[in-house]
Amino acid sequence: MNPENCKVALLYGGTSGERSISIASGEGSKAALIEAGYQVTMIDTAEKAQIMRLFSEEFDVAFLCLHGKMGEDGTVQGLLEYAGIPYTGSGVLSSALSMDKAKAKVMYEAAGLPTPPSIYLERGKSYAIDEIVQKLGVPCVVKPATEGSALGVFIVEREADLKPRIEEAFAIDDHLVVEKYIKGVELTAAVLGNEDVEALPVIEIVPSHEFYDFESKYAPGGSQHICPARLSDGDTARVQQLAIDAHKVLGCRGVSRTDMIRDAEGDIWLLETNTIPGMTSTSLLPDAARAVGLDFPRLCSKLVELALEGRR
Repeated sequence: MNPENCKVALLYGGTSGERSISIASGEGSKAALIEAGYQVTMIDTAEKAQIMRLFSEEFDVAFLCLHGKMGEDGTVQGLLEYAGIPYTGSGVLSSALSMDKAKAKVMYEAAGLPTPPSIYLERGKSYAIDEIVQKLGVPCVVKPATEGSALGVFIVEREADLKPRIEEAFAIDDHLVVEKYIKGVELTAAVLGNEDVEALPVIEIVPSHEFYDFESKYAPGGSQHICPARLSDGDTARVQQLAIDAHKVLGCRGVSRTDMIRDAEGDIWLLETNTIPGMTSTSLLPDAARAVGLDFPRLCSKLVELALEGRR
């Protein structure tokens, strides 16, 4: 479809803890889509009246810039399916699976993909600190299972701190993953495509903090992105293939970005897969796309084309 004739509903904002990042992604993508020639209507899904425009107005495609719950977890995808509007990124099931770190890890493990050992915790159900330590050791990582952008993620150095950190994380999410801590080089690889997929260049992340936390992700100067990553050709190919494998096993479409870590022994571990990667000025997906000659407007056009291709 010619961009000049394509009406895009750009969904952004929302109600999750990542609202501010979603707004930044939305504003950046709006400018890029307009530069590429699309007709863009901004819809903040935090407002019901705005959501109803999806049913009262005609749109050719929805461009999703929603991060976190009620946006990246299959909910909005289901709404768009009901409205009959093609949308960027993955479908209902794969969005839900990828958003839930515990379920994504089950899928990784079932496919034989390497991911750090972990224990799943649910609010209101008992857990034993000594059993967690026996299985995972310390340090270990406490993560909300269904939040993104490293919200509520803690590296726990001492056994005595584990229970307080778990309870602190339960204030953010009802479901947690406690994971073995893997020290190493943080990497990420994005994948574009539906049936035919390609991995973009691998990015090495050098955070200013102990790990790639919220501030490292979004604050100016919070991290350094090295693209292509300082890896051997063999390791680069392994990381890209793991990103493709994760994309496929979770049933992703359009785009995904999988975060990994390479330990001191050279082993590579899958941490999580994002189905709506950030689209801010400091985000990783636009960086990787630029490395293969896709500027921001062309990247956004590519995502629209994949959404329309998927619907056909």
